[in-house]
Amino acid sequence: MKVGTDGVLLGAWANTENTKRILDIGTGTGLIALMLAQRCSAHLDAIDIDNDAVLQALENVKNSPWCERINVYKTALQDFGLNESEKYDLIVSNPPYFNNSLKAPNANRTIARHTASLTHVDLIEHSKRLLTENGIICLILPVNEGLEIIDLGLNNGLFCNKMVYVYPKPNTKAIRLLIELSKIKNKTCIESIEIETNTRHEYSSDFNKLVRDFYLKL
Repeated sequence: MKVGTDGVLLGAWANTENTKRILDIGTGTGLIALMLAQRCSAHLDAIDIDNDAVLQALENVKNSPWCERINVYKTALQDFGLNESEKYDLIVSNPPYFNNSLKAPNANRTIARHTASLTHVDLIEHSKRLLTENGIICLILPVNEGLEIIDLGLNNGLFCNKMVYVYPKPNTKAIRLLIELSKIKNKTCIESIEIETNTRHEYSSDFNKLVRDFYLKL
């Protein structure tokens, strides 16, 4: 599994201040969980339903300096934490987002990209169930799906505190939306970030500043 820009953006952007417990939903290789462990001292739980992904995440966590603070579980969000009283201060997910498009021929890729295994309704409802009263949920989605999930969150008592439109480069259409939701209603802070400059393969200063702690060369 490749390291994707979406995961890097979310792992670098999500607010880890004052977090003691973090949940990473659909962890894949464990990238986001490892980035968050690097940024704070919280305990992390990472879940995924794909066996290969879980095995890869376990291997990556084992070989990291933060292995004692990260647990990886093969389980669906719908089944996770049903008999526990512990809640999470931060919940992150780079969730499936294709609702109506043709499914990929590879089964693992289908699970990763399509909402058949985790609908956005399930994501919102179960994330709220596992969230502390002052906790936050941070997501990254394509813009249209992101706006839809903000509305879905509002219908379930979750408010959008922050949203960042992600542009590939200047004067292009936004391709992703970083979202922060919580149970507490605040004025929504709207920002934007460009990944590259107009020079191909040259990253913008804002992108560099956000992710530079996670790249050996940038």
